[in-house]
Amino acid sequence: MRCQLPTLSSKRTARQHGGAAVELALILIVLTTMMAGIFEFGRAFWYYDALTKATRDGARMMSVSPKATISSVAVGLAKTQVVNSVIAAGVPAFGAANVAVTCLTAALADGTCTDGTAPGGVRVQITGYSITIGQFVPFIIGSSTSYTANPSPHTSMVYMLVEP
Repeated sequence: MRCQLPTLSSKRTARQHGGAAVELALILIVLTTMMAGIFEFGRAFWYYDALTKATRDGARMMSVSPKATISSVAVGLAKTQVVNSVIAAGVPAFGAANVAVTCLTAALADGTCTDGTAPGGVRVQITGYSITIGQFVPFIIGSSTSYTANPSPHTSMVYMLVEP
């Protein structure tokens, strides 16, 4: 029977068996954290974009509403349009209380909507809505380190409907 002595290369590979597992664990932690950040900020941008598009839809509706019912009918319809657009985009916990509709004067300063009076313009704005970043990945970020953003996109348009 012949006995083989261990060579230098076999000793070196025996010591390095666990090194690859440790390197993989460190890389996975970094990659998982980066993926979680990409997911969370992507979701926040998606919500902001949906809110912005919804304000545009509401302002467009207000800008061509008849002046005879601009306060009594059009404001409510514009809020409903914004809420429906936001819900269709998948943004959670949103309601009509988060929508502000303002009629603007001829100088485009803040004014009030009054039936029978054509405004110079209209503004539809999101108010009191917050997005929590980090809520879907608590195992990485932790619940105590989540961040709350309060987006307030708005759209202003000139009143387009001129009635004799």
